[in-house]
Amino acid sequence: MPELKYRRILLKISGEALAGQQEYGISADVVRFIAEEVREVHRFGVQIGMVIGGGNIFRGVEASAQGMDRSSADYMGMLATVINGLALQDALEKAGVDTRVQTAIEMREIAEPFIRRRALRHLEKGRVVIFVGGTGNPYFTTDTAAALRAMEITADIVLKATKVDGVYSADPKTDPTAQKFDELSYIEVLSRRLKVMDSTAISLCMDNGFPIVVFNLQEKGRLLQLVFGERVGTLVRGG
Repeated sequence: MPELKYRRILLKISGEALAGQQEYGISADVVRFIAEEVREVHRFGVQIGMVIGGGNIFRGVEASAQGMDRSSADYMGMLATVINGLALQDALEKAGVDTRVQTAIEMREIAEPFIRRRALRHLEKGRVVIFVGGTGNPYFTTDTAAALRAMEITADIVLKATKVDGVYSADPKTDPTAQKFDELSYIEVLSRRLKVMDSTAISLCMDNGFPIVVFNLQEKGRLLQLVFGERVGTLVRGG
């Protein structure tokens, strides 16, 4: 059995991923698949924090572009992440994985408030911790929340789960000449405006030396390969 490369990870999943083939909402099949992938990694003793987006239910930026107040729209998006987090918690616990949801926006009846030391204790006890509510502030994306939470729990790496197998020079679905990158520096991502994570999240990881891997979670077994150090997706690190 090879040795684990990453013993504590922060897994970032977009809300759109939970919709599956639907235009919006939550696909029960997709949520179950994600729970199974996480369980496979968890049984090897990997400590797992997760940040989930809310774009399958509500996107604050799009609502703002249509005239809604940006702060109000962003708060609505944060609430959407709570719905997704509860769906993931349910699927993980049905898969036999002890899970806690911590929210940046207090709602004690359904989730714990985010408390860093409590989150660390949960991880040490082998519980998966799902961080919802973004950063708790408008104008910050869940990508930035993922980078922030990764640092707060001293994760080894940020794993950005997407629908493609890495970072490309263009959209591979529409441009057959799109080039896939195996490795990029933070500066290259920022200067080329590549759609890895938003610029605030990339800058935060760059300033604190946190590596990022962008990979396709829809391909079975990819998450397990990653934690054992296999080259999967696109690695972002260095200057």
